[in-house]
Amino acid sequence: MNFEKEVDARGLNCPLPILRAKKALAEMQAGQVLRVVATDPGSVKDFQAFAKQTGNELLKQGETTDKAFEFFLKRK
Repeated sequence: MNFEKEVDARGLNCPLPILRAKKALAEMQAGQVLRVVATDPGSVKDFQAFAKQTGNELLKQGETTDKAFEFFLKRK
């Protein structure tokens, strides 16, 4: 999937992956896509809730080959 910006939140625990994503999204234009990579298992539910609360679209989520979690968020 194509994306305009990436946040590497590996090794960071809640709430830091969400805070880094929020900051990155604030610097982006509407319709642009942000990729976030995190290792915190709690980030799966966190990003689902974050997308609902902020109105940004969670386009895709999954696991990377190195057992990290990957999220693609589209800026509203």
